[in-house]
Amino acid sequence: MYKKYMTLLLLGNFIILGALFCVRGLEVNRLLATEAFRLNLEEATSTYDMTRQQNMGQVAASGQRVVSYDLLEQERLYQLCEEDYNVLLRIVEAEAGGEDENGKLLVANVILNRVKSEDFPDTIEDVVFQNDGQTWQFSPVSNGRYYAVNVSEETVCAVERALMGEDISEGALYFASRKHANPEKMNWFDQRLEFLFSYGGHEFFK
Repeated sequence: MYKKYMTLLLLGNFIILGALFCVRGLEVNRLLATEAFRLNLEEATSTYDMTRQQNMGQVAASGQRVVSYDLLEQERLYQLCEEDYNVLLRIVEAEAGGEDENGKLLVANVILNRVKSEDFPDTIEDVVFQNDGQTWQFSPVSNGRYYAVNVSEETVCAVERALMGEDISEGALYFASRKHANPEKMNWFDQRLEFLFSYGGHEFFK
């Protein structure tokens, strides 16, 4: 009888130990699986980032214009035909190619302010190519720089900001670079117009 009880006791212990090993094994397998999943996820993420960077590099090398999705997702306040849009890009690049993005935005603002003003033509193309028979309104048109520029990504972003309605110009209708302008023309600006502010290499008036 004693041996029977000992046998049952040992059998019960083996069953309990086996169950413990099974539970422990499941826990270890779960941890290993979790770690493997984390490593696979990190590897996949790393691969995605590398591919994305390579694609961005290819786009930059190709010369394609890249515009922030934040800008693309917004709705334009100004709806332009393709011709007016391209004219605006080129005149901003020609007039403010050496300025920062806000300097480019200011030039775009002035062009759009003129379109809205009763004292100037009603389209961007007509504003940019306005000529009184003797003088062009914008020097890059008269000296040919307008036709030679390559529009930068920063200029595209500045123009998009302007078309979304961002205006930091305080209503400016004129701008000039004093150090490059004809002294007689700057004298007309100083006597006839209201000076607003200077930014970068330009002075702004209305």
